[in-house]
Amino acid sequence: MSSQPAGQQWDDIESRRGMGPAVPIAAYAFAVAMSGTTLPTPLYTLYQAQYGFSSLIVTVIFAAYAVGVIATLFLCGQLSDTIGRRPVLVAGLVLAAASALCFLFEGGLPALFAGRVLSGLSAGLFTGSATVAIVELAPERLRGRATLVATVANMGGLGVGPLLAGLLSEYAPAPLGLVFVVNLALVAVAIVGILRIPETVRVQHGAPMRPGRLRVPRSILPTFVPAALAGFAGFAMFGLFTAVTPTYIDEVEGIGNRAVQGAVVFSVFMASTLGQLTMTKVGVRRALPWGTVLLGVGMVLIFCSLLLPSLALLVLGGVISGSGQGLSFRAAVTAVGRRSPPDQRAEVTSALFVACYVGISIPVVGIGALGVATGLRTAGLVFTVCVALLAAATAAWLVRNPAGDEERRPPSD
Repeated sequence: MSSQPAGQQWDDIESRRGMGPAVPIAAYAFAVAMSGTTLPTPLYTLYQAQYGFSSLIVTVIFAAYAVGVIATLFLCGQLSDTIGRRPVLVAGLVLAAASALCFLFEGGLPALFAGRVLSGLSAGLFTGSATVAIVELAPERLRGRATLVATVANMGGLGVGPLLAGLLSEYAPAPLGLVFVVNLALVAVAIVGILRIPETVRVQHGAPMRPGRLRVPRSILPTFVPAALAGFAGFAMFGLFTAVTPTYIDEVEGIGNRAVQGAVVFSVFMASTLGQLTMTKVGVRRALPWGTVLLGVGMVLIFCSLLLPSLALLVLGGVISGSGQGLSFRAAVTAVGRRSPPDQRAEVTSALFVACYVGISIPVVGIGALGVATGLRTAGLVFTVCVALLAAATAAWLVRNPAGDEERRPPSD
C-alpha cells in the first residue's frame, strides 16, 4: 500500500501546467476547514455576556476543540493512508458544517461544547490528511512549494476565522449567526471542489477499517522529536491568543470592539504565515531553533504588555511570536514529511499535530483555572513566563540535537 500520484496522464499535465487546479482547490478546502475552528474566538465575550460564564469556561470550551482534534488524530490519523484522501477530507468538511450548525442554532453551553468538539473532529481529520494530499497532488519538482502551500492554507485559514467573525459580529446584523451562515456557504463550495480532485492513494479494497494507533518509525525519531517540541511551544502561544486574548483586550485594555480583537488574533496568524515564507532561505536545520528563539522573545514582549498594560506591545509580541512559530512550524512539517515513509506519511504527520494540539489545549485550561483564582492578567503573566522558558529550553535542545535538511527518506520500521 503506497501513496502515489493519481495517474501518469494527470502527472504529465500537472508537470506542464505547474500546480494545476487540484492543489488550489485542496488548499482552499484546508483554509475553509481551519477558519471554521477559530470563528468563535472574538465571539466568546458575547457568549460570556449572554450566559454569564467565567474565563475558565471559555478555556474549557476551547479545550473541547483540542480534545476532538487529538482524539481524531489518534483514532483516524492513518485513515487516509487506508481509504484515500478524498473521503477523509469530505468527512472533515461535513463535520465542519455540523459544527457551524451547532453554533448557528445554539441555545446554551451544551451546544457550544458540541460545536467545538465537532470542529475539533473536523480539524483532526484535515490537519494531517490535507497537508499530505496537497503535497501529493503537486508534481514531484514542486513538492517543496506544495508544503508551503499546505502550511500557509492551515495558518491563513486559522487567521481569517477570527478576522471574519470579528468584522461581521461588530458591523453586520445577527452577530452570533451571520458568520456561521457564511461559513456554511464556504464549506459547501469546498465539498464540491474536493469531490472533483483526483485521489492520490491507491486504495486496497477490503483493507481493515479499524482504528489504529499513531506510530512514528524509530528511524525518524531524531527528526520527529525536535519538530514536536517546536510545534508544542508554538501552538501553546496560539492557545493564548485564540482562547483568552479577546477577553483580555476587552477586560484589561478596555477595547470591546470585536473587529479589533479579531484583527489582533489575525495578525498573529499572518505573522506565522510570513515566518513560513522565510523558512526556505533559512533552512530546516536553522529554522527550528531560531523559530523558537523568536517565539521566546515574543513571549517576553507579551509579558511586558500584560504588566503595563499595552495593546501595542501585545500586538508586537504576538507578531514576533507568530513569525517564530511559522518559521519553526514549517520547518517541522517539512522535516517530518521528508523523512516519513510514503505509506505512513499521513500517520506521522498526524502524530506531529497531536504534539501541537496538546500544546494548544492543556496550558490554556491552566490559564483559565488560574485566571479564576488570581485574575486574567496575573494568569497571563504566569503563562507567558512558562511558554518563554519552554521556548528557550526547546531552542537549546534543538541547537544540540538539530533536525537535518536531508531529503533522504529511510525505510519504514
